[in-house]
Amino acid sequence: MTINIEIFPKYRVAYVRQVGPYGSANIQAMERLKKWAAKKNLLKSAIILGIPQDNPETTPPESCRYDACIVISKDYQIDDSIEENELAEGKYVICKVKHTGEDVQRAWTHIGTFLENTQYQIDNKPVVERYSFEMINNGYCELCVPIIS
Repeated sequence: MTINIEIFPKYRVAYVRQVGPYGSANIQAMERLKKWAAKKNLLKSAIILGIPQDNPETTPPESCRYDACIVISKDYQIDDSIEENELAEGKYVICKVKHTGEDVQRAWTHIGTFLENTQYQIDNKPVVERYSFEMINNGYCELCVPIIS
């Protein structure tokens, strides 16, 4: 597994929010987002983000928020069928991984080892799953862990 460091710019995003326990409902939120984006011809060139907003160890499951997001341009006009927000710029550890439970778990171990052996610390921001159209079609995602040095 390869680890890279990347600085995300500030992103403007359209998103679908799911509130409740993390799991299969997150997939449904992502499917709603992709359906909206496909109708708008945004999907093939898109950066798609999955952002769990809450720590399930400290937030009751019924209150956990998950945002399925697509990056949109500054001037893109959204309609009222979707929400809008911004993701602040920041530095991230990036690990590309096959999008399976086993591979994601292995990636977390790999990222943890990397962080222990560097000057980086996890920042107090949500972890981000990042996808491109190509990655989605090939069963991959990138785990993006916010860091400070």
